[in-house]
Amino acid sequence: MTRYSRRSFLKTSIAAGAVLGVTGTQPLFAEPQTATDWVELGHSGVKVTRLAFGTGSVGGQVQRNLGQAEFTRQVRYAYDHGIRFFETAESYDDMHRRLGIALEGLPRDSYRIMSKVTTRDGVDPQAKIDELRKLARTEYFDILLLHWQHTGTWPVESLRWQDGIAEAQHRGAVVKRGASVHGLPALRQVPGNKWLDVAMIRVNHNGTHMDAEEHDAPVLGNVPEVVSHVRQVRKEGMGVISMKLVGEGVFNHQDRQAAMRFAFRTAGVQSVTVGYKTTGEIDEAINNLNLALA
Repeated sequence: MTRYSRRSFLKTSIAAGAVLGVTGTQPLFAEPQTATDWVELGHSGVKVTRLAFGTGSVGGQVQRNLGQAEFTRQVRYAYDHGIRFFETAESYDDMHRRLGIALEGLPRDSYRIMSKVTTRDGVDPQAKIDELRKLARTEYFDILLLHWQHTGTWPVESLRWQDGIAEAQHRGAVVKRGASVHGLPALRQVPGNKWLDVAMIRVNHNGTHMDAEEHDAPVLGNVPEVVSHVRQVRKEGMGVISMKLVGEGVFNHQDRQAAMRFAFRTAGVQSVTVGYKTTGEIDEAINNLNLALA
């Protein structure tokens, strides 16, 4: 039997660790990853917590129904437990204002806000961005997305809004930019798109409320194709935030755990937004993501 010297053992261990690092498996003695770690979204330079607080459950109705006092309590509970990334949208009626009230008084550099703007005709992008900023009581959005891009021609159709967001970046009202996409024709335009810093993509383990050929068809999404696009844009250096991790509220506990594990371990997203209405749901989401990363 061959005897190994201590030096040989160390060389073998280091080589094995290097291989594990290349294949994506955590090497021995790696620092544990958690739901509330700060991570960079691709090569964007913007860091967010892996787990975000979403304010758009059923278009924001779930959060609005809490009332301002209870919504503020939920936001502060999440903040105190390490969730420092908050997501809202113009179409989530009144949620910019409510989120601004909930976050008031907290150091602005201690959290990130992502907003989504509706790309309507006949609306001045600068005026709309400033309106949303003032409602949210913030001087800037860390990320601003073109919301609900759902056609295969959205990169051309939204040019006016792309220019508007770029102008807002120039004057400091927006830090980084991106789009949320619905449907495979829209998602297929994300890989190779040089304008995007960040993409928001629907991801879960079984295709519930995910992307199919028609963006609003009542069918399961094409999970393999969605995952292939997520992996491609990650290779290109784009940040990926996922949504629909609880199947728009229809998943049970087992499916919520499976969806979280799939999004991070199989698809390879970097952050996920989940809507909450109780502190128990916040605790569960943190635990589910911690388990997925273990």
